[in-house]
Amino acid sequence: MAVRTIVAHKGIEPVLLEVTEFCSFADYFIICSGGSRRHVLALAQHLEEAMARAGLKPLGVEGLEEGQWVLLDYNTMVIHIFMQPLREFYNLEDLWSEAPKTPIDPDSNSLNLSISSQEPLSNPNKDPESIRHE
Repeated sequence: MAVRTIVAHKGIEPVLLEVTEFCSFADYFIICSGGSRRHVLALAQHLEEAMARAGLKPLGVEGLEEGQWVLLDYNTMVIHIFMQPLREFYNLEDLWSEAPKTPIDPDSNSLNLSISSQEPLSNPNKDPESIRHE
């Protein structure tokens, strides 16, 4: 659901890192960029709203004041939304280079990502705003 929301709202170069074996505080990182401070903040807002509709509230949110790097902590999944220069500077993909990496193709008609112990997303073409988890 988070990946679909990022794609639907034009997150730039989204990637999923499976950090389970390398990290004690999360199983997955989702990393993407926004084209402006406003885009970064809008992506964070859309993600929080979509996750809340699914009954998920973040343990913590950082970076909303500055809008340069927003971190949404959902316990087993941590979402990083960067302004591109900061993403390049911190380079989390290289920092966690041993973690399996799944680039997300926003042009793909199927986003067949099944993360964590939740059920796989059943309809990849469904609007992310209408997705509900049982």
